[in-house]
Amino acid sequence: MLRSGRRTSAALSPKARKAVLTAHVIASVAWIGLSVCLLVLGLTGLLHADPQVSRAAYIALGVVVTPGQPISGLALVSGIALSVGTKWGLLRHWWVVVSLVLTAVMTALVQLSLAPLMRGAAAKVLAAAPEVPVADAVGGDAVSIVVAPAVAITALSFVAAINVYKPWGRTSRSGPAHPAATRRGASPGSPATSRSRR
Repeated sequence: MLRSGRRTSAALSPKARKAVLTAHVIASVAWIGLSVCLLVLGLTGLLHADPQVSRAAYIALGVVVTPGQPISGLALVSGIALSVGTKWGLLRHWWVVVSLVLTAVMTALVQLSLAPLMRGAAAKVLAAAPEVPVADAVGGDAVSIVVAPAVAITALSFVAAINVYKPWGRTSRSGPAHPAATRRGASPGSPATSRSRR
């Protein structure tokens, strides 16, 4: 639910903001956790000495990656809702712009690249004859399967960090700072204004 106020023309009500923020935090944490699981499975498939364990790890990739598509979409949509529906705005602060751009790019990569890659590897292993080595069945995708979640973990951790520290100040589209913040000498990312967001 949106409400009108002096600070923003359209802001989420406190209950709606908390609900959206909760969804955003859960989705973001789940996304990082899922990426860690994919990395562990990819490394297991690539490095484990037991072919049966490697085979099981690659097959599991096709299942584990499935929640990544809705989770990444929820993280992006809830992030946009928090930006538009709160005083931070969509284009007022550089940390918001960078955060949303990176999240959008990562979401697109999950949908168009990561999920097909993991499912493809699982399908190759399942279709391979028992005598075919797992490494041969997966082929050149073995390295990509490790690199992709490692990049995701790095990017998502960076997004989490800038959401905490809120660096780089305001954009040229932000307009003047809120008078109350100016009187207190607080910047948009200062503890005073950060508490108002929460």
